Amino acid sequence: MSGRDRNQMSRVNKNKETPKTSPKSKKKKKGRGKRIGWALFFTAVIAIFCALAGYLFIMVSGEKLLEENQDKLTAYGTSKVYDRSGTLMGELSIQKSDPVEYEDIPKLLVDAFVATEDKRFWEHSGVDIWSIGRAAVKDIMARSMVEGGSTITQQLAKNIFLTRDKTFFRKATEVSIALALERNHTKEDIIEMYLNRINFGGPYYGIKAASERYFGKSDLNDLELWEIATLAAMPKGPSKYNPLKNPELSKERRAVVLTLMEQQGYITAKEAEEAKKVDYAYEPPVKQQKYTAFIDYVMEEAEEKWGLTEDDLNIGGYQIYTTMDAGAQQALEAEFNNPDNFEKGVGDAIIQGSMVIMNQHTGGIVAMAGGRDYQRGGFNRATDSRRQPGSALKPIAVYAPALETGEYNKDSRLSNQKQCFGSYCPNNLHGYSDTVSMQDAIQNSENIPAVWLLNKIGISKGLEFVQKLGIQAGEEDKNLSLALGGMSTGTNTFEMAQAFSAFANGGELNEAYAIKQIKDSKGKVIHENKGNNKERVMTAETASEMTKMMERVVQDGTGRNAKISRPVAGKTGTTQSGLSGVSGVRDVWFAGYTPELTAAVWLGYDEPSAERMLRQSSPMAAALWGKVMEKAVQGYEAKSFPTTEAPAPPPEEEEPQELEAVRNLIGSYDAQTNKVNLSWSAVDGEGIQYRVYRKETSEAEYTRIQDTPATSFDDMTAMEGLTYSYYVAAYDPVQDLESEPSNTVEIVITGAAPPEEEPEETPDDNNEPVPPIDVPGEGTENPGQEPGNGEGTGQGNGQGNGGQDQGNGNGQGSGEGTIPGQGSGNGQGGNQGNGQGSGSPDNGSDTGNPGGGTDGGSESPGDGTTVPGTTPPNDEEPVDPATTQENSVDE
Repeated sequence: MSGRDRNQMSRVNKNKETPKTSPKSKKKKKGRGKRIGWALFFTAVIAIFCALAGYLFIMVSGEKLLEENQDKLTAYGTSKVYDRSGTLMGELSIQKSDPVEYEDIPKLLVDAFVATEDKRFWEHSGVDIWSIGRAAVKDIMARSMVEGGSTITQQLAKNIFLTRDKTFFRKATEVSIALALERNHTKEDIIEMYLNRINFGGPYYGIKAASERYFGKSDLNDLELWEIATLAAMPKGPSKYNPLKNPELSKERRAVVLTLMEQQGYITAKEAEEAKKVDYAYEPPVKQQKYTAFIDYVMEEAEEKWGLTEDDLNIGGYQIYTTMDAGAQQALEAEFNNPDNFEKGVGDAIIQGSMVIMNQHTGGIVAMAGGRDYQRGGFNRATDSRRQPGSALKPIAVYAPALETGEYNKDSRLSNQKQCFGSYCPNNLHGYSDTVSMQDAIQNSENIPAVWLLNKIGISKGLEFVQKLGIQAGEEDKNLSLALGGMSTGTNTFEMAQAFSAFANGGELNEAYAIKQIKDSKGKVIHENKGNNKERVMTAETASEMTKMMERVVQDGTGRNAKISRPVAGKTGTTQSGLSGVSGVRDVWFAGYTPELTAAVWLGYDEPSAERMLRQSSPMAAALWGKVMEKAVQGYEAKSFPTTEAPAPPPEEEEPQELEAVRNLIGSYDAQTNKVNLSWSAVDGEGIQYRVYRKETSEAEYTRIQDTPATSFDDMTAMEGLTYSYYVAAYDPVQDLESEPSNTVEIVITGAAPPEEEPEETPDDNNEPVPPIDVPGEGTENPGQEPGNGEGTGQGNGQGNGGQDQGNGNGQGSGEGTIPGQGSGNGQGGNQGNGQGSGSPDNGSDTGNPGGGTDGGSESPGDGTTVPGTTPPNDEEPVDPATTQENSVDE
């Protein structure tokens, strides 16, 4: 026991080794503790006071703002959009319908919005603390703002709030208004106001306006479950989940809404699954509108780049200055509204299209067509569609990256033999050969050389170049079909125009944009784009070489229909049906540029099928491109394509050789064919051209109407009842030298001669017949008598100008099949002429055409002399129209 006490004592003594605290020290600690306690007390009081003051402020300000804005949607007017010159394009006007009473809103429609936007709507008092807490936890876990906590009441408060600023104070005031709304209105009132005021994409506000717009139903009770869910899906992203603009995204979001409704007991699982499967196919009535596709893209860009919502833009009173060129946009819309530029569709389906024009020097988009009869908030095919580009991708995926390697140039020989690359066996539409130059392969849009070359440089290099020029492509596109535009996702005219602009801009790519500047309702600049986002994506030498090769595509290749008054370079593209046993064309493209503007156009069916295929190929797209761009470039100063070639030294001046003037110009008018026939003597020299000039008597100057290497010309544009003077000058293109004018010929254009009447017989005492009137210069035609080939002769007499002799003409005729023909010819100037005539079979009897006599020695008529008579027709082999058609189809 004593031992145990000793051990305890020893432990106590061990603890007592620390000196005791003095009474003075205890007093100091006690004083410090009191001060901390008082500080905490006053802090708590101040906090409570501030909280009460804040709550009181929120209550008062909320009530006040609610009272001031009870009947207001916004304090500012609609936003205005201006073109590149500062001219007002239009206002983002709001489309509102009459408000719907709560009793007229189907319960299921209310349930859908509550389930999606605010499942505790019927329980909270305007602000859902649980939702805010849940959203905060998710935001912290994701380290970003991934979920909001706004209730339906708060969303309504935001819609009637005065400013569009995104600040803490706005959020606080939004809460105060929400609380005031809950105190002054029933839940039914709040959901009614909410559904009548929220935005449903574009300018459409309110549930009834949305129902009419997207489903054509003004009675909400007619809406089906899938339609209700589609509308309830939109407030989260009115533009993104717009069923007209993005039907697939809308369908995905609709499925989320239906799942929420099922989970919360509003619908059954079977109802949810059936409503998820329905495809959206409604087409609203067409309304003629201007600049709609461009304005829609402006709103999309403002949302993506500057964070302004569609609702902000509609009612925020902004001034938005854009890059749009009104002249180019009007030209684009005019041609898209002209049905003659499109094939006739099958049934109710029409051939659709899209087009984007941009300024390659700045990146500014100057015009855009989202489709034919495009409607506000609709599906913009220029930016939202994804279609196979066909051969239009060859310059981007194959030829430009090949030039970038430094191992190839426009004259490099590429394999053009029929061959397979593993299991991939492409075909040419224009035949095969051992090799072909790169520029010829591009010009004729051959397929084998493109695939062969991509295989040589490596698919990765081609894919990387495609992506670098702004076209969306992924690893799934890493195959040789990329050479011919085979892409898993496809592309659109926005991306193609932007990509081709790099060729036009000497190898530098400017990011495409539509908004230059945004001012708020007070006129303060809040966003600005000066167009300096450019990147060098290829060397200037590559861009210049590609431009030269693609100029040949337009001059002599598959893009001839795109020719306009400015230099043009570009590439066609055609994709085949892709359906077994079905011929036809799915998509046609033309992407090209002038030194001033770049543009891409696409044509095709929205939903191609075995019955819905184009009959024409890429020349149709090239023709539409040319019609639009001819007008669009008129507002821009003409320029030349950038080049890396050193300027050629000035040629040594040579003494120009005198060029002989044209002699022996003669002419006549043929009333039967309504044309003036001119002919003249040849001028000595190689490559001599002849320029034909004409002047009508009322005109002061001669106009050059034709350049020809021949020594004759038929003017088919002369008009009846007028008198024309003609002369011809020789032109040497080598020396760029034009001769003195020839003699002039004056031709009076008359109508066809009336038939001659038989002269009446006059009484004659001797009863002698009146001798026939002999008409100079006319012969007779005699029908052939026997089948086979034969010769016919005809005698004709004609008076030569300035000569005195009669001329005889011999003609030969041949009958095709069974009948020989005989003809007669006309001679002038007293010499014999020879001509050819032909006869065609016609039930065993036909006549030969008259032979044409040639002038063998007439004197030249003096200047200003009217030449009587007719020049004999030129007999040529008939031309089969089918042999003159050119088929420019590429894959």
